[in-house]
Amino acid sequence: MLNAGSIRTLTFAVLGVLVVSGAGGAEDAPGWAEIRVVDAESGRGIPLVELETLNGLRFVTDNAGRIAFCEPGLLGREIYFYAQSHGYDAPKDGFSYAGFRITPRAGEVAEVAMTRRMPAQRLCRLTGEGRYRDTLLLGDAPPLPGPVNPGLVMGQDSVQATVHRGRVYWFWGDTQRFGYPLGLFRMAGATTPIPDPTDPASDPAPGIPFDYFVDDTGFARAMMRLPERPEGVIWVGAVFTVPDASGRERLVGHYSRRKGLAEEYEQGIAVYDDERDIFESAARLPLDETWRRPSGHPIRIEEDGEARLLFGSPNPNVRVRATLEAVLDPAQYEAFTCARQDDPEQPLLDADGKPVWRWQRDAPPTGSQRERGWIDAGLIDPADARFCPGDAESPEERITLHSGTVRWNAYRERWVLVAGQIGGEPSLLGEVWYAEADAPTGPFAKAVRVVTHDQQTFYNVCHHAFLDREDGRLIHFEGTYTNDFSGNPHKTPRYNYNQVLYRLDLARPELEAARGE
Repeated sequence: MLNAGSIRTLTFAVLGVLVVSGAGGAEDAPGWAEIRVVDAESGRGIPLVELETLNGLRFVTDNAGRIAFCEPGLLGREIYFYAQSHGYDAPKDGFSYAGFRITPRAGEVAEVAMTRRMPAQRLCRLTGEGRYRDTLLLGDAPPLPGPVNPGLVMGQDSVQATVHRGRVYWFWGDTQRFGYPLGLFRMAGATTPIPDPTDPASDPAPGIPFDYFVDDTGFARAMMRLPERPEGVIWVGAVFTVPDASGRERLVGHYSRRKGLAEEYEQGIAVYDDERDIFESAARLPLDETWRRPSGHPIRIEEDGEARLLFGSPNPNVRVRATLEAVLDPAQYEAFTCARQDDPEQPLLDADGKPVWRWQRDAPPTGSQRERGWIDAGLIDPADARFCPGDAESPEERITLHSGTVRWNAYRERWVLVAGQIGGEPSLLGEVWYAEADAPTGPFAKAVRVVTHDQQTFYNVCHHAFLDREDGRLIHFEGTYTNDFSGNPHKTPRYNYNQVLYRLDLARPELEAARGE
């Protein structure tokens, strides 16, 4: 009679024979077949395409649009794959099934094409593990230099970036690690060279080679620490540079220490220590101070011979002189508003019923959400809105903007807005809109939808002007892609909770409607 020890011995003996004899060994394993999904217009591989077999096997393309396929029972057979990708369409047959018939064979490439139905082109995933996972499995080198997974990052949320001391400094709100559900919640950081818009090697299309600040394990380290307890989550936002009293350029941002999304322990202004590569608190602000501080993705402008910073996301509706002294002093901040000073819940209107916009220091700024509320309540005419544009295809429909940026664009010779939307279809926080105006404060009259996501979230959108190419004709923006807040339980493998980069060609004819003329 065999006991547990005898069974264990026999099992290992059989396994040993199998290994020695080569049964099931690597030399008998089938090779990889390549499935490549490309943009029918550009011929470029499409990242974030999901292919699913009839028995529920799901595959997702990497940054090169590739899938490394090695299913022993399916190689060499014609297989039907359902295909879906946000903003791209696969061909439909007579039964309205959208997908492809593919016969994957080891060592061969099967290429299929999808049609892009949105103006922006998805380029790549910027952060996280496995950006070129399938490319590596297929035996090719990824196009990015350096380590395959710099900073040992699993996922990253909400980017901030600015040029400082001859490099681009990048910061992220939260960073996931491999070994435990709780990751880094003290800001991660990295630097990269300033891109040369004329150099093909600086093209961000394949990705961006981040040089992370790391700890002894190689994992991204905290970029800000606060000594008091409880420390909580620390977020640094609205990063920018200003001169201090000596004329030295300083990297500055707003910081918030929180228990979570709701409860805040502390807020203030942080200044970067260039010697230690870490943010330090330079001034604490009252917790009830909601607007006399940096926010959003700042822009620098010249007005009346004086440099100023504009803050807000996506509405640049707070300003302060561009000096460290002014930034640290809440009393020097001004808000752009059309609210009544005695009752900020109501708009200030002139004799013709038009909103009266002005810079002042008492009432809070007016943004897209406040304008939308006044429009819905019949207090202002939709045509008079500055930050609540109409849908260019259906002007009567107003877009409530969520987060984003306003940047000067040399190609359009106007200020361009790229921002997410609150509400809307097909995703609650996944739609991205483009609009233009003659001033950074608008009015942004009409907007064109440039990116769509099907029941996935794409938030905290940021257009990086330093990535613009061809004199501003090609712009690039990124955002956090996740199923959070979407109501969709499906997490896209590797892409979930990471930064995805898009390119928008401002010469596309459908963007002309965004001029609002």
